[in-house]
Amino acid sequence: MDVEEEVAHFELIERLRRRRAEILERLERVRTDRRRAKAPLDPDFEEQAVELENDEVLDVLDDVERRELEAIEAALRRIDAGSFGICDDCGEAIEPRRLEVHPEASRCIACEQAREARLAREGRQ
Repeated sequence: MDVEEEVAHFELIERLRRRRAEILERLERVRTDRRRAKAPLDPDFEEQAVELENDEVLDVLDDVERRELEAIEAALRRIDAGSFGICDDCGEAIEPRRLEVHPEASRCIACEQAREARLAREGRQ
């Protein structure tokens, strides 16, 4: 690995770590909001509807953030194991441009598209 590649590799690791820290901070805020939400509902029905809707939004955000966090942590483990940038499905190198955009990617574009098509046929995502 030449100096330029090492710098790019280091920057990618730092991006993953920063994003991980951001997500952990946001998840903590969601948990704090959810704890506060366990208080009795407001007696006003309109306010109750807003509170319940907010709870649903927090639940979705929590799920999305947790999935991204899992992907980032898996990427950091692949870096430690020396398998970062290798497609989990076909074993070929993941395109550098893909990793620039999605450093947590574990599949090359072709394998990810095949996976998404299969999930779509099965009715999942």
